[in-house]
Amino acid sequence: MVALKPCLVALAAASLAGCVAAGPMPGTPEFSAVQVSRAYDCGLRVDRGRIIARLPAEHRGRFVAANASYAVKSYNAPRRCEAPERERLQAELRLGAKR
Repeated sequence: MVALKPCLVALAAASLAGCVAAGPMPGTPEFSAVQVSRAYDCGLRVDRGRIIARLPAEHRGRFVAANASYAVKSYNAPRRCEAPERERLQAELRLGAKR
């Protein structure tokens, strides 16, 4: 029974790591912040003010906080973007701006 506890702890840690690595859910302010951060990493122009303006008032604070967090992390992010990723980001940001 004692040997079972370390296994459960390891299993729980592994499952939590999977949740953290998955990232924010699409449709959330945090997901939008991830997209904006990655777009900046890819060298795309992003109208952050327009993105914030289209968010519901109650979600704006969450977006700003998440965006600030990802901006700090992006200093260590890879700057290289392949054309398919760049096109996907542009399309997703355009789509989001129309909502």
